[in-house]
Amino acid sequence: MIGLFLGDTDFSKTILNKIKRLNKKYFIIDLSKNNIFCKDKNSFRISIGKFGKIIDLINKNKAKKVLFAGKILKPNFSTLRLDLKGIYYMPRIIKAAKLGDASILKTIVKILSKEKIKVIRSNFYSPELSLKSGNYSIIKPDRNDNNSIKKGIKYFKSLNSLDHVQAIIVKDDRIVAKEGKQGTKKMISKLKKNSDGILIKFPKPKQDLRLDLPTVGFNTLKDCKKFGLKGLVLKSRQNIFLDKEKCINFANKNNIFIKVI
Repeated sequence: MIGLFLGDTDFSKTILNKIKRLNKKYFIIDLSKNNIFCKDKNSFRISIGKFGKIIDLINKNKAKKVLFAGKILKPNFSTLRLDLKGIYYMPRIIKAAKLGDASILKTIVKILSKEKIKVIRSNFYSPELSLKSGNYSIIKPDRNDNNSIKKGIKYFKSLNSLDHVQAIIVKDDRIVAKEGKQGTKKMISKLKKNSDGILIKFPKPKQDLRLDLPTVGFNTLKDCKKFGLKGLVLKSRQNIFLDKEKCINFANKNNIFIKVI
């Protein structure tokens, strides 16, 4: 039995579909904004304020592992109803919230660990969603592109654990855009058409790789084309790549390179 903490984005749906194809027994704790898994008979809508209820559900189902997938938004703490464990743990979660959504998840994982519940990587059952090093497109980055990519990687290495950047745009050996809290799509949308830059999407410094791996998919590639980006660079085994074949075909048709380092 596997417990699935699922939020928004297509990634959570992809994980659920894979679990079903593998005939794994599962239950869902639906943390999506609009309760998107409500039609699944194994789905439960429980807020993080009801931590005792969440832990009881996990123990009742004798789940040896749980995983997190999809975007899980920060709750409205002022409206949360708390049970006893919620009262006990909520101060830690509120404190973590000041550092961002990722810190909330890290804190929840620590709490689950304290309750002797193991959290596994989101792609544990879908390792094919993470790519190993190599070029995945016909076109490859040229010398100038590789210099820009090196500049971008150097920037990621310089970040500290409190930075929330998972994506940047590099061009002509310069960083021209950085992802904010609104995400990669918003960052790209602020570019000029025919921007000729390169999208690099890496995990945050000291990121818990069980959670919130940087995710790209077909919409990412369409945005790259729309704003004239030359290529996409990911980190080996540390990204989620959805609709891989569709994305690679699209990249080849539109002269966009895909490189994994």
